[in-house]
Amino acid sequence: MTILVAYVARPEGRAALDKAIEIATRRNEALVVVNAGPGGHQEDPALISGYEAERVEERLAALPINAEFKQFVRGKSAIEEIEALVEELNVTVLVIGLRRRTAVGKLLLGSMAQEILMTVNCPVLAVKAGS
Repeated sequence: MTILVAYVARPEGRAALDKAIEIATRRNEALVVVNAGPGGHQEDPALISGYEAERVEERLAALPINAEFKQFVRGKSAIEEIEALVEELNVTVLVIGLRRRTAVGKLLLGSMAQEILMTVNCPVLAVKAGS
């Protein structure tokens, strides 16, 4: 059984990682942290730098559970990569982060979060980032 967390180097990504670590440690389940984007000519703000990836890997190495970091930049969207991992890893819960939004933003939820909620085949825990 595996806890999967979609990670970006923003407050919502850090909130999701914190919650996923808490759940995985409490349940003694494996933890997989994924950061993904299609890559290409345009810089993708969701993809984290090498320095940030090292920080995440160091944090995971210190945990008392099996935990790993995966980064994908191979032409697929982050949602496609997450869907594939959910199926491949027998994910018990996917943890995603949400940022605070305006009233209009709340109406739309966010295209990534909404698409994940509609497409993955496992429970999804949405964690709000602190202010």
